[in-house]
Amino acid sequence: MTTRTPLISGNWKMNLNHFEAIQTVQKLHYLVPKQVFEGVEVSIHPPFTDIRSIQTLIESEDLDFSLGAQHCHFEDSGAFTGEVSPAFLAKLNTKYVICGHSERREVFGETDEMVSKKVLAILKYEMTPILCCGETLDEREAGDMEAKVLGQIEAGLAGVSNEQIASLVIAYEPIWAIGTGKTATAEDAQAACAAVRGKVREMADDATADSVRIQYGGSVKGGNAPELMSQPDIDGALVGGASLDPDEFARVIQFAG
Repeated sequence: MTTRTPLISGNWKMNLNHFEAIQTVQKLHYLVPKQVFEGVEVSIHPPFTDIRSIQTLIESEDLDFSLGAQHCHFEDSGAFTGEVSPAFLAKLNTKYVICGHSERREVFGETDEMVSKKVLAILKYEMTPILCCGETLDEREAGDMEAKVLGQIEAGLAGVSNEQIASLVIAYEPIWAIGTGKTATAEDAQAACAAVRGKVREMADDATADSVRIQYGGSVKGGNAPELMSQPDIDGALVGGASLDPDEFARVIQFAG
């Protein structure tokens, strides 16, 4: 059986300037015992203006964190005011890039086609996409959860080789649980993540499906992390609000490790 190292990702969204970000990372690293990092990987996804500062901090102090970004464009360069090129992120030694987060889809109108292009662009620069998928409450109550989520997976992985799929990360994040305080039950989260893995198996093969890491995202905190992380198809968490609090985020990381 393939052993998958859990990945806990802190998505800071539009929070923390670079001074605050440095203090948060330093405190977080102090709070998490060194041995915990032997069994879990932690990625930090600050706002773009913080990335260079956090890169310098991680590398100069040899911190046990991977650097991540929240988003990128699919083109290398051009007349795209306000966007950030994947080439720029790669130059900053960014390892992970969140792609197709529900807020990008729902608020900024990103389509499945755009997300697919971003996945390929991220891979082109040898970074790892965290491909997000998830359904609204209306879609869930209408029984359309699997159709929505698995459709996003099928579109997002189009044109991606089995080897590349095996190395990337998929984050199931029910939209109705993001920032609402509501969390899918561990059983519901497991069922959704198992369905995602099944879709990967259908699109690729057993080895690929067994290797891809699947995160759960949606109001993850220290209190619910143990039950969520104990599920067989949940390989980590995409953490929003709780990742802004070093004490709370440290608890999530320790439960995963």
